[in-house]
Amino acid sequence: METTQEKPVWFITGCSTGFGRELVKQLLEQGYRVAVTARNTDKVRDLVAGYEQQSIVLPLDVTEKQQVKEAIAQAEATFGGIDVLVNNAGFGYFSSIEEGEDEKIRAQFETNVFGLIQVTQAALPGMRRRRKGHIVNLSSIGGLRSFGATGFYHATKYAVEGLSETLSIEVAPLGIKVLLVEPGPFRTDWAGRSSLHTSLQIADYEPTVGVRMTTSFAGSGKQKGDPARGAEAIIKAVESDNTPLRLLLGKAAYELANGKLDMLKADFDAWKDVTIGADFPDSEG
Repeated sequence: METTQEKPVWFITGCSTGFGRELVKQLLEQGYRVAVTARNTDKVRDLVAGYEQQSIVLPLDVTEKQQVKEAIAQAEATFGGIDVLVNNAGFGYFSSIEEGEDEKIRAQFETNVFGLIQVTQAALPGMRRRRKGHIVNLSSIGGLRSFGATGFYHATKYAVEGLSETLSIEVAPLGIKVLLVEPGPFRTDWAGRSSLHTSLQIADYEPTVGVRMTTSFAGSGKQKGDPARGAEAIIKAVESDNTPLRLLLGKAAYELANGKLDMLKADFDAWKDVTIGADFPDSEG
């Protein structure tokens, strides 16, 4: 049995709600050392009560580059290094593409994409020196498949997917693994307090955007996905000797992802001749 001092160190962003909060609970209970971060640290103090010897609470807004550097440095100084980085901070934004408000769109990209990049870049030097580590990026089934009303959110998560896939190629020879977590609907606060929505309303989008917004907000807190079980699955994947690049969470995510594969294959196969015909003829090399 590992002692607390031998347990890996986790650094988690966005710990006040959702998967971040559940991960902290389970990891501390299992004896891991955890850097617990949040924009408002008052919201996570309860999580570390009784676990002060194996945790550190740090203020962190992932969009503030200097604060990111300081938080990573403090965690490394406290624990000697970071073994697992979890980029969990992020939020949703409901709007049609036409109704999207520039300030809210950019704010979402700053947190969901550029914030994730900043935290990852700050943690990588230490992982490279030690030739080991895991980077866990919270994506979404919305990083694989798109729906009405959340186009800008999808754009951020598709970006996270592409970045993570490239990162996994670059750091694999250095002993570092990358895990993309793709939850379906879970009982987090994603469609509640953690989401923004457009203040504009164009009637033509009511059958698509309006209906999706109404059903999403009405279903918040009633989703099938259990955040505690989801956090358990993430820990299991990280601890595995064969950590996957992608981990779907929930039955809905599994079914939607496989449905996307079917959609892609149908288009690819239907247009195969046109696709191949875009190349130079074989006689021309």
